[in-house]
Amino acid sequence: MARNKLTDTRIRARIKQIEQLAFSTPKNALLGDGEGLYLSINKNGAASWLFRYMDTGKAKSVGLGAYPATTLQLARELAQQLREARARGEDLAAHRKPSQPVAAAPVSTSRTFRDCAEAYIVLARPGWRNAKHAQQWTNSLAQYAYPVFGDLPITDIDSGMVVVVLEPIWQDKTETATRLRGRIETIMDWATANGYRQGDNPARYKGLLEHRLPKLRADRRRHFASLPYDELPSFLTRLREDDGVSRLALEFLILCASRTGEVVGARWDEIDFDKKMWTIPKQRMKAGVAHRVPLSERAVEILHCVRGFSGPTFVFGNTRKDKPLSNMAMSMLLRRLGYADITVHGFRSTFRCWAGEQTTYPFEVCEQALAHRLPDAVAAAYLRSDFYDKRVSLLADWQAYCLSTH
Repeated sequence: MARNKLTDTRIRARIKQIEQLAFSTPKNALLGDGEGLYLSINKNGAASWLFRYMDTGKAKSVGLGAYPATTLQLARELAQQLREARARGEDLAAHRKPSQPVAAAPVSTSRTFRDCAEAYIVLARPGWRNAKHAQQWTNSLAQYAYPVFGDLPITDIDSGMVVVVLEPIWQDKTETATRLRGRIETIMDWATANGYRQGDNPARYKGLLEHRLPKLRADRRRHFASLPYDELPSFLTRLREDDGVSRLALEFLILCASRTGEVVGARWDEIDFDKKMWTIPKQRMKAGVAHRVPLSERAVEILHCVRGFSGPTFVFGNTRKDKPLSNMAMSMLLRRLGYADITVHGFRSTFRCWAGEQTTYPFEVCEQALAHRLPDAVAAAYLRSDFYDKRVSLLADWQAYCLSTH
């Protein structure tokens, strides 16, 4: 039998220490109990059991479940089962769980989860609209998944480990957690299709993780915090007291009801001053369709104002480096102005609430102003107009409201 070193008291103390110190290292802390049994603890304090061993000169491991759901005593019993299996000459890579029988068909050369994730991202990247999407995949996996099982063989990952990753953020960062779960599930599917693993997907929600994670309320999805439209005119008055290109970019974004990426990536060759129109190419649009934006009088004034000190390419850019404004510049401006409780994207909601409650413009016109796809796919298939002329009037009325005094 193994020579045991851990106690629940020592484990809890170590977890608390890691949470308080908030370690920045992406590697997990490992607590050894003896003869291959380890507790892996990430920087958020989430922990899971591993049985580690050497096979033909390579370090390998088998997941035994999350702590404390899998108790110290149970982990020791499971580890002993694996030691006995090794003594009988069994291949531990086939043990998704120690009690599971050896699979009939062997899995091809094992790869780590990180290897599979990186390979999938390379494969999928050409089909993604922009580099930001790939960066979101990479960042979320690196922050949450890799510290727990990034360097483990893809064959060793079980639903308990996925729960260890998701549970700390499942309630407080629901949007991030649900997207992360979907990404892990996709990577596991890719690994199965390419012969790197077998069996059910441990990140599947229906029938599996739904029974291991807390239930989410139907209204749990959090929307971008927005400013009530009746407060917008006074906000813009406060905004104009600030200096710099960020405040001009934010005002332009509000007047055009645009997204952050559309504004910071705006180029001078997209602007037609004669027609007072900004045409955003499909490559930069979320829906993948080119979008014409009517420019109100104030929006045109802002463009003339920044023309003198922006670069040759980007409207809201840096003269010396000819680079676009940072994606975070407008968010930081909101914080400086004391509006840390709202988001830049939320101004689109402000516009939509105003248009729906204070105007009689048709639903389709208001949605087209936001470059939204219609919820009814059949109706969208028959819709051929972008209602540009009506949107000219809509954004002119929006400018009049924004510049009014309330």
